[in-house]
Formats: sequence, structure tokens, C-alpha cells
Amino acid sequence: MASRTIFRQLFDRSSCTYTYLLGDNLNRQALLIDPVLETVDRDLQLLKELGLKLKYVVNTHVHADHITGSGEIKDRLNKDSEDHIASVISEKSGAKADIHVKQNDVITCGESIRLIVNETPGHTNGCMTLVDQLNERAFTGDTLLIRGCGRTDFQSGSSAMLYKSIHEKIFTLPDNYRLYPSHDYKGNTVTTVGEEKKFNPRLTKSETDFIALMENLNLDYPKMIDVAVPRNLLCGYQS
Repeated sequence: MASRTIFRQLFDRSSCTYTYLLGDNLNRQALLIDPVLETVDRDLQLLKELGLKLKYVVNTHVHADHITGSGEIKDRLNKDSEDHIASVISEKSGAKADIHVKQNDVITCGESIRLIVNETPGHTNGCMTLVDQLNERAFTGDTLLIRGCGRTDFQSGSSAMLYKSIHEKIFTLPDNYRLYPSHDYKGNTVTTVGEEKKFNPRLTKSETDFIALMENLNLDYPKMIDVAVPRNLLCGYQS
């Protein structure tokens, strides 16, 4: 029996970003989570090959390490289609989009895709985790990575808020839920709530120790941030 949901995890090597394609097998509608500008051709080709009609381009937050492909995708598809493709981002991100979502809003696409918005600030104040209860998984953006988490030293980041977001909004999901982050730098593809609660070297610490760790990472300034953030605040468009 065929799955009700089409799922693809796609990778951009230059920014180590995962883009996720979710499609409904019945009505052939689809959405993309965290598209990257440089891989728009790849994503549109895959949609065409799978016979899917794109409905939404969703960003989990305002990215600092790459430019979103949302604007380019909208420009290329909306001019040739009667169906309007909408960009989606959290209300608290401060970014422009066709649709702004907040806590407990639901992004629906066909019959089998229902993503519940969980606001999970800390990496940025506009981060959100998208919970797919029907398929027992969640897309965590940069909030929770596999055996790691997003940095908190720019874009209104807060270590205390990140710790709270993960423990209250992600670690309270069932242990079997699969977690898909926006990035991975070591070749990992998926984890689970139960695994991260047991083995994440940062999030198994006390809040005090976690904050101390995050404040002393001494990470390099993101190479793309001065270009990416202004454009991503405008859905990927030039100002």
C-alpha cells in the first residue's frame, strides 16, 4: 500500500542545509520547507518529475547562512500557473511573507499534510518547529540539531530561551517522533525525540551549564549573514 505522503530530504552541500519536500499522494499538492536559492532548479525539477503542484514555500526562521529560495520559486511558478504559491514564515520573525503563522496554527496541504506550528525561539526570536502528528515527526529548523542545537549569539538569540523551547516544545513530544533539522554538518539525516533527550551533549546539561557552554563557544561570524539576513527578511528578494 502506497504511503499517503510523499517525502524527500534534500541537501545543499555549500550551506549543509536540508530542504524538505512533502507531497500529498491523492491530490498531488506539495510544500517545501527551507528551500535554498542555489538549489531551486533541483527542487522544481523534482516537483515536475513527481507530478506535484507546489502550494507553499515555508521557512522555519530567517536564515543567516543562506538565501531562501522562496522568492525565486514564487517568481518562476506564479507567472506560469493559475495556482498562487504562497510563502510562509512565523509572525515573530519580522520577515515579509504571504502568510504569517503563530503558535498552534496549522499549515495544511492536501489530506495527509498537517503541520502544527510550535514557536521555538532561542536561535532567533522567530524560529518555529513544525509538528506532523499524522506521520509522527517534526521539522525543527535550527532550534534542535542532531546531537546539537542552533547557536544563540546573533539575531536576538537567547540561550535560556532556546533551552526552554527545546525542553517544553520538542522534548515533550512522544519519544518515537522523528526529528528533521534544517542543517547537519556530519552526515546525519534524522534523529528522534528519545535519542536527543538521552544523548544530546548540550541539552542533557542543566540550564545553567547549558547557558555557560553556549556563551563560550567562540564561533566564527557567519560568512553569509550580512547578505542573507536582509534578503531573507524580504522573502529572498533584493532590497
